[in-house]
Amino acid sequence: MKKTLLAIVFAAFAFTANAQGQAGSMFIKPMAGGTLTTLTGDVEHAKMKFGFVGGAEFIYQLSDQFALSGGALYTMQGAKQDYTDIKVNLDYLNIPLLANYYVAPGLAIKAGLQPGFLMSAKAKADDVEVDMKDGLKSFELAIPIGVSYEFDDFVIDARYNFGVTNINKDDVSSGWKSDGKARNSVIMLTVGYKIPL
Repeated sequence: MKKTLLAIVFAAFAFTANAQGQAGSMFIKPMAGGTLTTLTGDVEHAKMKFGFVGGAEFIYQLSDQFALSGGALYTMQGAKQDYTDIKVNLDYLNIPLLANYYVAPGLAIKAGLQPGFLMSAKAKADDVEVDMKDGLKSFELAIPIGVSYEFDDFVIDARYNFGVTNINKDDVSSGWKSDGKARNSVIMLTVGYKIPL
């Protein structure tokens, strides 16, 4: 009985390890999911809002323990303003560049850098929508950290993207606070599928 249980455990580990890939393997991973975002810094009464994230990442498996990944993700960011109906919708094209370390078969922790490019920025209250892109910088840099788990080529990925750059232009008020600093804060959860190349 013990030998049978051991054989099942080893087979499960071998299957999961095979899902993460051998050294030199390359994959493309389409992925989609949701975001929970807000703005931090000199931003008054900001609270979180939900959004969508989708795109794809390229993965290169250096060894059983290490992999590098880079991708392009369309990400809905921004915040709601407490005590009002104002919602700030910021759409970014993000380029996550990550180092992945497998602490166990299929289970990876990851960190890296993420350049982001502002695609649109609008403040909305009821039926009134105002374009606020001129008040924001077109580029931002974030530090993504996270964890993922792979099974049968599916990947569940949870990340926190900490914005390190002020997204407000120095000479223009974004509508939240004149001359104040604002940074993106993004929690994202995605499901992806690894396709061998």
